[in-house]
Amino acid sequence: MVWNWQLPNWPQFTYDSSSIASLESQFLQGAGGVFAILKHLNDKKKKQFIVEVLSAEGLNSAEIEGEILERESLQSSIQRHFGLVSEKNRILPKEQGMGDLMWSVYDSYDQILTHEMLYQWHDMLMQQSGIQDKGKYRTHEDPMQIVSGRYANQTVYFEAPPSSKVHEEMIRFIDWFNESKKMEPALARAALAHVYFESIHPFEDGNGRIGRALVEKALSQKLGQPTLIAASQVITKRKNEYYEALGTCNRSLDAGKWVSFFSEVLVQSQEESLLQINFLMAKSQLMNQLKGKINDRQERVLLRMFREGVEGFSGGLSASNYIAITKTSNATATRDLADLVEKGALNKTGQLRHTRYWLNITVNTHQTHSPRDPHP
Repeated sequence: MVWNWQLPNWPQFTYDSSSIASLESQFLQGAGGVFAILKHLNDKKKKQFIVEVLSAEGLNSAEIEGEILERESLQSSIQRHFGLVSEKNRILPKEQGMGDLMWSVYDSYDQILTHEMLYQWHDMLMQQSGIQDKGKYRTHEDPMQIVSGRYANQTVYFEAPPSSKVHEEMIRFIDWFNESKKMEPALARAALAHVYFESIHPFEDGNGRIGRALVEKALSQKLGQPTLIAASQVITKRKNEYYEALGTCNRSLDAGKWVSFFSEVLVQSQEESLLQINFLMAKSQLMNQLKGKINDRQERVLLRMFREGVEGFSGGLSASNYIAITKTSNATATRDLADLVEKGALNKTGQLRHTRYWLNITVNTHQTHSPRDPHP
């Protein structure tokens, strides 16, 4: 049974560059659009958007590995680096580590990749892990295997190089990463960096999260500034496809299917990032229009709805949601909601117990409210 790293031409992954030419063009054009819009945001709004993107990437990258982080704590960790919160804000250890990693990737995107940088990233992530090899490549003698199923009946999907070969492999990987900036197209470089790194699996734990951080670094270096896309957000939605495409390289150096799939993911991530910028601008416009015209309860609920992102509350905001958020009475909630509808902040759909409320904003050509009433 031969794995990719045991093949004669390792690590020379192959792909057809023409197969992603249109996606590459679309990505580069989209990047220009994102950066152009950001130039029109004031400094505070720009920082808010960056925090949103970095926290979304951190949350989803952790979720792919089955780790659920607290959103507000992670955002506070990242906001601290921008000087947006005080040191007194409660930040949990795992969220602190992920926030520091996201900031480091963003802040040092243009620096060459080194062993020390990777060690630092791993140390940030593994602060509370208790693993033996924290902040360094793995040294254990047991095989590094990707498995599934119960212990007595496990399937081995992939086995990485033994620990004794990791440092040698990582020297070669780092050299390739730093040189590939000059050679590979942006999307292909990111895709190849990810599959190459994951094939080595150099750390005892955290390889997926650091591998996806390398995707951000690879793209940012090709663009000449932080890419500001949350690729893990799309990967989370397409998790099964992601692992299936990544698995096509387990025993082969033909990375064609993987590069094509991952290029699609990155373009989709960029589109969602652009949507998020427009969403942030729409939020700012609506809240400015309502300034001084709504009470504290109404403002709290609107901000809570905006925190749910472009898609808003699943199924819309109900009166019971409003009561839970504001700790107010049913009668007050009814008056507050009716007032928000009258002021144009919310749209109302349904009747009686099926009544739901949606933010009345337009992001590009997409509405955050339901296009039709499901309960006429």
